[in-house]
Amino acid sequence: MPDAPSPHGANALELALARLWEQGDAVSQAVMVLLLAMSLVSWCVILFKGWTSWRIRRAAPAVDRFWEAPTVSDGVAMLSVADTEHIFSPLPGTGLKQAGAMPGLGGSVPRTEHMVRLLRQQIQHSTRRIESGLTLLASIGATAPFVGLLGTVWGIYHALAKVSAAGPGALDHVAGPVGEALTMTGAGLAVAIPAVLAYNAFNRINRITLAELDGFAHDLHAYFTRQEAA
Repeated sequence: MPDAPSPHGANALELALARLWEQGDAVSQAVMVLLLAMSLVSWCVILFKGWTSWRIRRAAPAVDRFWEAPTVSDGVAMLSVADTEHIFSPLPGTGLKQAGAMPGLGGSVPRTEHMVRLLRQQIQHSTRRIESGLTLLASIGATAPFVGLLGTVWGIYHALAKVSAAGPGALDHVAGPVGEALTMTGAGLAVAIPAVLAYNAFNRINRITLAELDGFAHDLHAYFTRQEAA
């Protein structure tokens, strides 16, 4: 009678992890739960950041169209409609808000320097928004392989302890548990690789967006400075 085909790929990993869960102790099960939680959090962040990054990049061409508007107010209105994530649109509003006198220390600062401070604050606020979640992805990508390795070491330790207790004749009975323990390292890598790839991709997108923000702020500063001098 022919042997049943052996599972491959993801099915083999799932079966091995299922057996490891049934045979493992509290530490092994805690490691598996931790890896599952890290994977869920990682993919939630990846999907959310992917959606927001797509919306931000879709709004980037509206920055060029801003300068085609007849007035600043019209440009702000057009940019606000296109920039649903409010990354670029708040910048021109800072130039309009700085027209009034500032109380306290802000009132003693020259208007040009005050505008620079407002633009810088807005860029910092936008930077915090677009970089949110990246630290979490980097942490998961860096620690998940070691969490999986911890589960592997712990599983192999218990398998070898069974060999020592049962005698050399039981070596073939623990070869399976040792192999299953090694799947914990594979599970850790499966959690870490998407997080690292997504972190690098979002970092590249953010560098482009921040460069555009900086250039937009520089152009706005030059425009409002000329308006003040006129």
